[in-house]
Amino acid sequence: MTQTATAPVLFDRRLLALRQRRAANAPETFLLERVAEDLGDRLAAVNRSFTDAADVWTPAGGLQPYLAGRLARLTHLAPPEAADERLPLVPQSLDLALSALAFQFVNDLPGLLVQIRRALRPDGLLLAAMIGGDTLTELRQSFAAAEAECEGGVSPRVAPFADLRDVGGLLQRAGFALPVTDVDRVVVRYASPFGLMQDLRRMGAANSLVERRRTPLRRATLLRMAEIYSDRFADPDGRIRATFDIIWISGWAPHDSQQKPLKPGSATASLEAAVKRAPRAE
Repeated sequence: MTQTATAPVLFDRRLLALRQRRAANAPETFLLERVAEDLGDRLAAVNRSFTDAADVWTPAGGLQPYLAGRLARLTHLAPPEAADERLPLVPQSLDLALSALAFQFVNDLPGLLVQIRRALRPDGLLLAAMIGGDTLTELRQSFAAAEAECEGGVSPRVAPFADLRDVGGLLQRAGFALPVTDVDRVVVRYASPFGLMQDLRRMGAANSLVERRRTPLRRATLLRMAEIYSDRFADPDGRIRATFDIIWISGWAPHDSQQKPLKPGSATASLEAAVKRAPRAE
């Protein structure tokens, strides 16, 4: 499946792959570990077994170390190192697709979801977690204020993130049945914004936007950003806060056995009658 003509190219996939390879030498995985543990718990709550599973683009080597013994077979699809976002998956070859902290870097997320939907057998499950919502809003606001003050303009420093409702809509558009989305907010505290930025580099998540500014960041702007961040987003003990919103998504490839919503007008009892029968408060 080729990328749709209308999908904007936001991320430089080659640069992202290079940064993820560099980060693999000394990775920071606290977010991935949290997500992997939660993913294991969510998977255990599904009352069925899975035979053929794929891990789609999870960084830092994938989910296998965290899910050892839980799945009979889990194939890790490494993140692409070029602009091509096609998946090497045969239609209806999987009964489970997993992904952790990868979808936020996809240029054509609707197209990727369609590919996964086609690769799933009927009643196959997609379970994934991605960064979204208000993630890094503190860093975004601080950089914008500092650049406006020091350089007279603002450049994209933090990637745009998907909204919870938008992701749910994309699941429906891709043809998934019983779509579910929810968000897990994680607030991490650092001694300074520089500690946060170091962790982002060690996650391979530094700025990979196509429209990023290509000139080096001015020292004065960086220092002013740190001042603004500490002024606006520090706790009484001086440590600063960084927000990470983890959006969880799940959906099933359609199957006749799945629960279907009632058709409009098919109810056998009216709300008005139920209200009339309800006991009145004394």
